[in-house]
Amino acid sequence: MLNAKLLKLPIAAHQHRHEHHQIVIGVRGEADLSVDGTGAHLDTWRACVVPTDASHDYCGDDENHVLVINLDPLTPAINTPAHADYERMMRVFEKPRTVQMDGRLQSFVQFVANEFDRAPENSTLKQHLGSSVLYCMADRIIEHPAQITHRSVISPEAIRRYILSNLHRKITVEDMAGEVCLSVSRFYEVFRDVAGTTPHQFLLQTRLEQAVHLLASSSLSVSEISYRTGFSSQSALTNALRKYKGTTPSKLQVNRSVA
Repeated sequence: MLNAKLLKLPIAAHQHRHEHHQIVIGVRGEADLSVDGTGAHLDTWRACVVPTDASHDYCGDDENHVLVINLDPLTPAINTPAHADYERMMRVFEKPRTVQMDGRLQSFVQFVANEFDRAPENSTLKQHLGSSVLYCMADRIIEHPAQITHRSVISPEAIRRYILSNLHRKITVEDMAGEVCLSVSRFYEVFRDVAGTTPHQFLLQTRLEQAVHLLASSSLSVSEISYRTGFSSQSALTNALRKYKGTTPSKLQVNRSVA
């Protein structure tokens, strides 16, 4: 039997163990887990596999939310060697591991979390979507068994935080690569594999997301927002919004006024 739910982890560390397998996936904010003494840091691009009976403790920041998938070890796919998915599921839960999600899986997890928020009482929906996430993750674990996060693996969320903290100035791929101590060519290759987009596009999208947020929620001028989000001019921001978001600063400001 599988069940899935959205949780907010406590700020104070809490330790326990349970008699079911579990996957904990970052949805918002950040959290820390320790499974059988091995630490794992979760953000919106990472998940942690916790096998049954593994002792683990966890805590999160004020914003954290995680998607938790629990799987009964007596489920046929885990307990019956003749089951078509037995080998696949056994490999998933053979040991604790931290998994770096790719762009497609990360987007799917965000979709699932939004559906859980939309229909919190729909247990059937949660079971089916939780199962889909589990099988998507199982495929990736089996295809890339060495995809365990460590210091040399890029976290798009960490790169996003770096961009936001330097948003008003020019940011190059060299700057982003330097944050994770990789060469530009290696950073470009790994980042594209992990995030499903290029560093340039990720940088632009992050700038645009922040510009949209400021235009829709603040009384700052378009010129000031252009400067704060790293665009060379008001017209450069306007052109980028029109091309990539299908809108303009004036439309976003009108919507803000109406709201």
